Amino acid sequence: RSGLKDSGYAEGQNVTIEYRWADNQYERLPAFAADLVNRRVNVIFANSPSIPAARAATTTIPIIFTSGDDPVRLGFVASLNRPGGNATGVAIFSGELAAKRLELLREFVPGSKTIAVLINVDFGPSARFRADVEAAAHAIGVTTPFLNASKPDEIETAFDSLAQTRPDALLVG
Repeated sequence: RSGLKDSGYAEGQNVTIEYRWADNQYERLPAFAADLVNRRVNVIFANSPSIPAARAATTTIPIIFTSGDDPVRLGFVASLNRPGGNATGVAIFSGELAAKRLELLREFVPGSKTIAVLINVDFGPSARFRADVEAAAHAIGVTTPFLNASKPDEIETAFDSLAQTRPDALLVG
C-alpha cells in the first residue's frame, strides 16, 4: 500500500485490491482465479500454490508471483531470464538452501544426532526439500524423522510426536 501510495494510487480511491484466501484448501484456488478473471482485474499476484490456477484461468492478465522453488522446474515460466507468457515473479529457491539450514542447525545444537523436520506435504516444493534434507542429513550423519502437517490440526499431532521422540532440534520446511 505504501508503494502504491508513493506511485499516486490510494486503495478505495483510484485502485481496488481484491483478496482471496484458500485457508489451505487448495481445491478452492481455480474458482478464486476464475472469479478474478471474470472481474477483469488488471493484474493477479499469486504465491506458489495458486500459480497453476491463475495460469489456467488466464493467458492475458499479467500474473506476478512469489515462489519458494524453481519456477522453471515447476512449469510456471519458460526460463528465468525470459519467462514468456503472462507470468513473472520472484523465486526464493529455499529448497536449495535445505542442506545449509540443516548444517547451521547442527552448529547451533552441537552434538545433535536427530533433527526432526516438519513439512507440509501438500506444498509442491516439499518433495524436493525432503530429498535435499535427506541427502544432507546422510552426509553429516544425522537422523531426520519427518513430521507431516498439511492442515492446522495436523500440527498438534506433529508436536505430540515430537514430545514422544524428543529430537535434538526441529527444522521447519
